[in-house]
Amino acid sequence: MKHVICQHAEVVAFSWLLRNVGTRAPYYSLTDLSTLDVRIEAHIDGLRIAGETAWEICAAALANEEGGEVFAAAVLALESGESDKLRQVYELVGSVPETLPGLVSAFGWVDRAWWRGQVADLLGSDDVFWRRVGLAASATQRADPGRVLVESLQAESPELRATALRVAGVLGRNDLLPIVLEQLQDDDALVRFHAACAATLLGDETVAPRQALSCVETGRLREAERALRIALRALPLNEALPWVGRLARRPETLRHAVTACGVIGDPEAVPWLLEQMRVPEISRVAGEAFTMITGVDLAYEDLEGEWPEGFQAGPTENPEDEDVAMDPDEDLPWPDPVLVTDWWSSHRERFSPGQRYLVGNRIGREHLQWVLRHGMQRQRAAAALELKLLHPAEPLFETRAPGFAQQQVLGSGI
Repeated sequence: MKHVICQHAEVVAFSWLLRNVGTRAPYYSLTDLSTLDVRIEAHIDGLRIAGETAWEICAAALANEEGGEVFAAAVLALESGESDKLRQVYELVGSVPETLPGLVSAFGWVDRAWWRGQVADLLGSDDVFWRRVGLAASATQRADPGRVLVESLQAESPELRATALRVAGVLGRNDLLPIVLEQLQDDDALVRFHAACAATLLGDETVAPRQALSCVETGRLREAERALRIALRALPLNEALPWVGRLARRPETLRHAVTACGVIGDPEAVPWLLEQMRVPEISRVAGEAFTMITGVDLAYEDLEGEWPEGFQAGPTENPEDEDVAMDPDEDLPWPDPVLVTDWWSSHRERFSPGQRYLVGNRIGREHLQWVLRHGMQRQRAAAALELKLLHPAEPLFETRAPGFAQQQVLGSGI
């Protein structure tokens, strides 16, 4: 019997790793996510039924110091209501912060009724790390931290302010916009960045989007891509489009320029994207941007090409190669420039230059809801941002929530 319980725990931990990647993957749909999440929930049920034996197994597995094991143990600990169990999870996360996503994900997984004041305790902590965890946990289910959020926005710790800014933007607390805008002048660069993104999400269309974009040239990929995906959507086309040319002029920001085309969604950029599909280093990113605009599935429409001869991406087998970074585009299809160009020639009349498109249709609330139901995860994240900018006082739709819960919120038509 014990080996069956161990199997439940192992499947939950491993499946969480899969979903942690899948929620940001270009090949995952809501249906795919829901299928995986139903499987995870079924195995968690097996752990629930096993009671204390399951907890002992999950607690012992914390020694692996992995996010999946933290997720499994945290779900059981939260649902048990026993502080000693949750303390064991906290101790591991506190000593190995890399496992924090598993804990935060557990808060987003369980019903809020199971929180039993645990989030409130975190929010009331004097330790900056744990208060930040409390804010992140609240945001997973779009629960407003109340006065703690306001206090955190004005805290001495820049890390705490940055977290609070992100949560304020996600929750749609546009009543806090004046406080958020004040942070645009902060001494800390990361605080200024998160303030700019949060203010943009909360409806500021003047200073904030432009300040967010100023970080794109700093070289920090994660912040740059977040700035592009938020700020460019908030700018009028005649101001957003010049950013493509500005970024394209520098080799180190060429990738950002390609991404920007997909964010802006103007079909006027398609001929340039077709040219970039011939450049191996950015070919797959250009293909994804093309799909973001047109909605065409390159694999389904047989528009894929072959891996370019002699091109290498990601770690090599050369022991002297110090570059061990993974290929960021490994999950994207290789577009065949000739076939994609032919497709565009046959379909370009469907698209009007000077208009913004997402996944094949002009951006509007009804279509964005359709993308949330039927799009792939990156497309769904884009649709969620577009909806948020249309309605700044509403929370940002969480595309990483349990798939079956998202389906209930979105209703029929999936």
